[in-house]
Amino acid sequence: PAAAQDKLRVFLGAYTGAESKGIYLCELNLKDGTLSEAVLAGETKDPSFLAFHPNRKFLYAVNEGQASVSAFAIDEKTGKLTFLNTQPSQGGAPCHLIVDPTGKNVLAANYTGGSCICFPIEADGKLGKASSFRQHEGKRVHGHAIHVDRTNKFAFCCDLGLDQVIIYAFDAAKGTLTPHGTFHTPKGAGPRHFAWHPDGKTAFVNGETDLTIIACEYDAEKGTLKQKQVLSTLPKDVVRKGGSTAETVVHPSGKFVYVSNRDPYNSIAIFGIDPKSGELKVVGHQGAGVKTPRNFAIEPSGRYMLVANQSGGNVIVFRINPETGELTPTDASVKVASPVCVRFMEIK
Repeated sequence: PAAAQDKLRVFLGAYTGAESKGIYLCELNLKDGTLSEAVLAGETKDPSFLAFHPNRKFLYAVNEGQASVSAFAIDEKTGKLTFLNTQPSQGGAPCHLIVDPTGKNVLAANYTGGSCICFPIEADGKLGKASSFRQHEGKRVHGHAIHVDRTNKFAFCCDLGLDQVIIYAFDAAKGTLTPHGTFHTPKGAGPRHFAWHPDGKTAFVNGETDLTIIACEYDAEKGTLKQKQVLSTLPKDVVRKGGSTAETVVHPSGKFVYVSNRDPYNSIAIFGIDPKSGELKVVGHQGAGVKTPRNFAIEPSGRYMLVANQSGGNVIVFRINPETGELTPTDASVKVASPVCVRFMEIK
């Protein structure tokens, strides 16, 4: 048991094709930050985002190219996955999903469809038929991420095409999403992903289109967001030529927040969070070994960050400075074709 706690399982979602076949599994050694070789945990098409059930017995994945969401049982001893069932997402290119804290529902966002959907989770981990579906309205709609607040009373769906975070009242017992309000990001921001600060009072949204991070104040009683600050994710001396951001992740300590910049910049932007005011300040950028970074994740102790290099064909490891938030490259990496999502799980 003691040795097992020195390692974490790492589940990797990837776009499938000639090389990748589904969800891959490796182990992160917490003593030295090294990764074991990746093996196929479960075969499935285009699992571009993954989420665990709170009981850690089940894993859920979007099947982006197949417009569906799938459920898997996790083998406690090996981490291998057994397919349970799949449900249609009722919209094109589902690209993000979560399991609500009660473990009763899976919520997913459809990119091409510009919509969000909720599925009840049955006792055996399978997905039931959709309990709620919400179609976004507008000329250009692209649902990109969905999250719930810590009270589990509100859900937030980033719509890149509308420059909005659409807010729903969420009833976990019934699995329903009811329109509640809208947070408008700056025009042309293209809100993509959403991350909560551990305090539950602050949220961060990355603008995919304008390469920004948007810090928001959250009123949990009203279920409203208010813009506090907008900063570029690029260095000051960089002249912007295209490009986009992908992921936003807050450090477990709440001291730092990170955003991935994709081609041609290929870097992780690092921001410090003032503990009193919550104001962001630029710490720096790290691009060593980074190539089309999609999702990235920080393991629970906050010592290591794993970055999925979609076009680089690997997942790389950075060591995190707990005082400054700066990232130091390591030699550790694991080969996986077209990796796009990183998720950690403890080994029992």
